[in-house]
Amino acid sequence: MDLDEVAGRLYALPPSEFTAAREAEARAAKDAGEAGLAREIAKLRKPTVSAWAVNRVVREHPDELAELLDVGERLRAAWQEQDADALAELTRRRAGVMGKLGRLVRQESGLSPAAAAEVDQTLESAIVDADAAGQVRRGCLVRPLSYSGFAPAPVPRERPAKRPSPGDEARKPEGGTRKPEDEARKREDEARKREEAEARRAKEREEAEAAHREWQAALESAQRERDERAERVAVLERKLAKARKRLTESEQRLGVARREERHARRRLG
Repeated sequence: MDLDEVAGRLYALPPSEFTAAREAEARAAKDAGEAGLAREIAKLRKPTVSAWAVNRVVREHPDELAELLDVGERLRAAWQEQDADALAELTRRRAGVMGKLGRLVRQESGLSPAAAAEVDQTLESAIVDADAAGQVRRGCLVRPLSYSGFAPAPVPRERPAKRPSPGDEARKPEGGTRKPEDEARKREDEARKREEAEARRAKEREEAEAAHREWQAALESAQRERDERAERVAVLERKLAKARKRLTESEQRLGVARREERHARRRLG
């Protein structure tokens, strides 16, 4: 028995079962004479619900996860090479794989909106960051992952500059002015660049709006959960106050009864 083996068993469990199972594993290691391993097991931290959901994907949907991580690896390579065609295709594939995997997680794990958003954030991290991909692949996450910076996205393909051919200089009008077709080509290039820039801005805004909607839903869910728990605490505090009042009254009656009992005993004597 080694730590990786034990961790693999523990992080496959729901968070509600983790602590008891960890203690049992630590006791078993200690009883087997492996005190050092027992201490290491005891240090393993309980996973959050979203981390457990990702760990579950690793074990129950390995093919879908492998596809996601493969897309991420190819996407990072295409980004390094600035391959616009590959980036565009892989970005479409990423959306499809993320959507499929996200639906599986939500259907099977019963996550809150906030936890589901953390799962998406973790999977996105595995796509854009190789270290995060390695952590996800192990299936022993303790908390959700996040990344900073921009995710790989398609880059506009720039049209190579046209090399002047022999005789171009000779065909130029006197005074070095551009030909009408050159001016038209320039206007077309500028219009194309404007359209690409507008499309990028529209896509970035769409992604930002989608992220905002997700976190707004998570915020509302967290607020409702907090309000419900605050109300339960208030109810319990009111009950506790009443119980304390009744206890005080009982103590007062007990004091009176003791005093009267002593007086009665003295009269008997």
